Amino acid sequence: MTFDTTLYFITDSTPYETDEFLRRVRLALEGGVTLVQLREKNRTTKEYIDLAIAVHNITKEFKVPLIIDDRIDVMLAVDAEGVHVGAEDMPVELARKVIGEGKILGATAKTVEAAKKAFNDGADYLGVGAIYPTTTKVKTVLTSTATLDAITKAVPIKVNAIGGLNSANLGVLKGIDIDGICAVSAIMKADDPKAAAIELRKAYDEMRAMQ
Repeated sequence: MTFDTTLYFITDSTPYETDEFLRRVRLALEGGVTLVQLREKNRTTKEYIDLAIAVHNITKEFKVPLIIDDRIDVMLAVDAEGVHVGAEDMPVELARKVIGEGKILGATAKTVEAAKKAFNDGADYLGVGAIYPTTTKVKTVLTSTATLDAITKAVPIKVNAIGGLNSANLGVLKGIDIDGICAVSAIMKADDPKAAAIELRKAYDEMRAMQ
């Protein structure tokens, strides 16, 4: 499946009522995000599925793939375009067997060795970080830009930087051949998610143009 990870939006519904959350997702899509991941850690399976259906209805309007974090059952239930597995989730090789070849499979990698294994096991893209400390996880393990650079050179699949990134701090990624950036708070918590997405994409494009 062809997909674009240039501006990868990872959601966090925690601070919002459902209607406001969905409004923010729509605004982010209007602002040009190219991939959406629905990440829910504290919902029941039914709640996760119900929200995933609502989000998928929006992403399909914009022809943007929806990735479900961790939960392959939810991905299959709503026929989302893919799933993302972290180091503590289902192993990449097993996830690929379950979802088949027609779905997008993302994985988290913090080392070159982990990146190579994820690629060999069937991952289509990697999220590498955290580049900066984040507010979305209690415990953040930072990944150096040198490691990020080494990973981009070690695997032929898409590699995205993640972790505390915003329009003002992308300069640290200059010279690294990433395929895109992942953003949570920079878009999700913005006063205007659409404007934030536009600004982040502009900053990314300018950073890449300076390579």
